[in-house]
Amino acid sequence: MNHEERTPLIAKQGSISILVNQCLCSRSINRMSTYGSQALTPESSIFLDSLNPGEIFLPKEKKNSQIEDSGKTNAEDDRIDAGYKAKASILNAAIQEIGMGKYQWHLFTVVGFGWASDNLWPIVTSLILAPIAKEFNVSHSPLLTLAQSIGLLGGALLWGFGCDLFGRKLSFNFTIGSTAIFALVAAFSPNFPFLCVFACLWSTGVGGGLPVDSTLFLEFLPGSHQYLLTILSIFWSIAQLVVTLVAWPLLSNFSCNSNATSCSKTENFGWRWILIIFGSISVLMFGLRFFIFRIFESPKYLMGKGMDAEAVATIHKVARYNGVRSTLKLEHLEEISHVKCPEVSSSAVNMKSSFARSMEKLSSQHIRALFATPKLAFSTSLIIVIWAFIGLGFPLYNSFIPFIQNQRGIDFGDSSISMTYRNTLIIAAISLPGALIGALFVQLPQIGRKGSLAISTFLTGASLLASTTAKNSNTLLGWNCAFGLASNFMYAVLYSYTPEIFCTKDRGTGNAITASANRIFGIMAPIVAMTADLKTPVPVYLSGALFFGAGLLTLLLPFESRGKASL
Repeated sequence: MNHEERTPLIAKQGSISILVNQCLCSRSINRMSTYGSQALTPESSIFLDSLNPGEIFLPKEKKNSQIEDSGKTNAEDDRIDAGYKAKASILNAAIQEIGMGKYQWHLFTVVGFGWASDNLWPIVTSLILAPIAKEFNVSHSPLLTLAQSIGLLGGALLWGFGCDLFGRKLSFNFTIGSTAIFALVAAFSPNFPFLCVFACLWSTGVGGGLPVDSTLFLEFLPGSHQYLLTILSIFWSIAQLVVTLVAWPLLSNFSCNSNATSCSKTENFGWRWILIIFGSISVLMFGLRFFIFRIFESPKYLMGKGMDAEAVATIHKVARYNGVRSTLKLEHLEEISHVKCPEVSSSAVNMKSSFARSMEKLSSQHIRALFATPKLAFSTSLIIVIWAFIGLGFPLYNSFIPFIQNQRGIDFGDSSISMTYRNTLIIAAISLPGALIGALFVQLPQIGRKGSLAISTFLTGASLLASTTAKNSNTLLGWNCAFGLASNFMYAVLYSYTPEIFCTKDRGTGNAITASANRIFGIMAPIVAMTADLKTPVPVYLSGALFFGAGLLTLLLPFESRGKASL
């Protein structure tokens, strides 16, 4: 249905009641809603999800009951039960009515801690790898990266699935808290195995951060501001800059010389200071999340569990926090529950289903929903493979950048510890605008999310392959800066696109599966690094090829989420 074929009603005060009328089911049709006496056809049943933010459109006329969406609707358009979809649309209207206010901006800040943590700790591991190997006399230092990757996978599974089962709020608070505790303990590691165990444990919190944080933030965002998911990656870039800024003086001045025959704890305390400093910062982040800023449970999560009254109450709490009023009433959701739909039994949309819905995870309902139709299955499978390719390609190079720079510097004859960390800091600074570039590109009508993801992924792979041609350290630094900028652009888009194409009741599961694929392949990175010599360009070629493969798969994604309010 073309945009010009609809009559717009701007969603201002009172529009929620209009939307309720649009969402009411008719006994005589297999899709949701009537408006007055006009039934919505299978064609028009998707119109609620393809609105520009803040608008409601009424179809002027019915056409053929089949519609070709040309890949322009969200995956959630393919299969969402009518009752859930109607209620989610009403909650979307309520959040849009409240607007982007103080609560969302405060949430933006504390959610940013999760983005920062996701990049901060893997970088910490890569930076401290060399001095740790020297102190403990370890021949296979990538084992620390392997332990980290296992923890990241465990966290993605535990917290990603858990946020659908036990709620967003609990998972949101404990991911960063567990990271802080285990990192501080790791700072006092007496040996390498002890450190690997606690690196795995702190990474469990890190691995669950983004699947949970992106889910929670998206469910409080007005449709008009979903691009902020992309902007959040600025925290990812800032974390990289801060870590390298702190690491440069500490590791340069408190690390054993690379030529030293022995290395004591007191001579090599720099890496421990780094764990203490960033463990303490994580404690502060947890305190701000848990004690200072009060997080509300997601209203869409509550609605999906049959807790309509709690969902409405949360909407009103957010409105009060923002200093505005909401016109949403419990009756708006109850009207949907009280109308029978052929596709949905009453238990799917009322309180009787609360316990059953809480156990859906255990019966794999959420997983099956992601593959409910051929098109959904194709979309879900593609995004999983894309995450997997990037999961191997990115850490295979990024986790060893300091080592590679140092080794290539030796080959070029200009290597030093100080220069290695100085160059790492320069790369971090140049990478900062990547998230902002991503936020700009995803809003361009001709490019959107899919185009932005493809462009950034190709650029990331190209910069990696080009780095193998460097003949001196400055040229290598230039290509590494290009890699940092392009990869930050890529991750900014990937982190926003992925949760947008999953509906609320399955979003935590979708995020968990994609993140798990990323972490599983991430586990392979240190194994490849130990098998293939990092002193050769082979790992770089493999990493670049994986990014190009991911870029090609991106072009095949069937759904574009730009301009769609997430359900």
